[in-house]
Amino acid sequence: MQNPNSRTIQINRFYGSLENMLHKYERFARKDCFKGSDTAQYEEWKRNVRKTLWGLLGLDKMDTDAPMKPQVLESVRLDDGILREKVIIQSENDVWVPMYILIPQTDSDNGGTKRQVFIAPPGHQGAGKYSVAGFYDIPAVADAIKKFNYDYGMQLARLGFVVVCPDCRGFGERRDEKKQGSDDESFLTSSCFHLAHMAEPIGETVIGMCTWDLMKITDYIEQRASDGEDWDAANISCLGFSGGGMQTLYFAALDDRIKNVFISGYMYGFKDSLMILNGNCSCNYVPHLWEHFDMGDIGSLIAPRNLMIQSCREDHLNGSRGLENVYEQLAVIRKAYELYGAEQRVVHDIHDGGHCWHDENLADILKKFGLLA
Repeated sequence: MQNPNSRTIQINRFYGSLENMLHKYERFARKDCFKGSDTAQYEEWKRNVRKTLWGLLGLDKMDTDAPMKPQVLESVRLDDGILREKVIIQSENDVWVPMYILIPQTDSDNGGTKRQVFIAPPGHQGAGKYSVAGFYDIPAVADAIKKFNYDYGMQLARLGFVVVCPDCRGFGERRDEKKQGSDDESFLTSSCFHLAHMAEPIGETVIGMCTWDLMKITDYIEQRASDGEDWDAANISCLGFSGGGMQTLYFAALDDRIKNVFISGYMYGFKDSLMILNGNCSCNYVPHLWEHFDMGDIGSLIAPRNLMIQSCREDHLNGSRGLENVYEQLAVIRKAYELYGAEQRVVHDIHDGGHCWHDENLADILKKFGLLA
């Protein structure tokens, strides 16, 4: 019965578009997956895929001539001895990347051993770099850290790693105009929706811009190392959760300088997790991407480097089929590693619970990858 106080009517049947889009997905998707059988064919495929991805993401639109102009804005020694620098670099003309760099104390004589460096991009709902770098004194950030175990940058620093915790575009200090308030919702979330509306009509994407910025951060790490920092710029690692995992995936797929890759809460098939679950953030969506690749195809570009994929059994982003949707993409990735006899370099770290970063097995995985003694 219609509510007499309602100003609308109840519609009993809807004529939406999902079924049609699912049929189109089956007809048109993943036309450029790997079909070869040896490493030579894989390497040729990889070169072609990277060229295609470069264009799809809009990386051909980036300002390649913009100088970094790095500045150290502050330097604070925390209670646990970690030095926290705030640094800003320019990644494109008038595009600035603020980041916190966590530098643990070390013995003055470390035998000439260079220090391992992680880049730790942020995911959603954590105020960008503030959660990752462990700003426990900001109440809203402390809540996000508790909910998602979001301080993985600080966790890595406490294990002795130098960790770069940047704001990606649309997050933290890089929020666009509609999200620049200081209320909890504005502060914790991002302006990806607005950024995508600016970018896509001119051939750019949010994830493309984030990937470019991570490449420029890598340039900055190399510059610091060449200027005398005892950082191992030849063995850089990247770890990200959720939207940070998304950034880590595309970044490592396109940049071989990242030798150890840790992706948490972001590896599943596009159909289940981004078409059927079609309310995800705009940063996930790249025009024409699904016609060419699924997520496992992109992940296979990381082979044969060290790769950890972390999944949670009840993570809603896996889709209605749960981990089965993840296993299918892992199978694609593992096939690429098998070509190199490097199956042992892929770790699938599975946990109970919902969408969250887990550090319980981190030390063991770091040891397996040769990053901890």
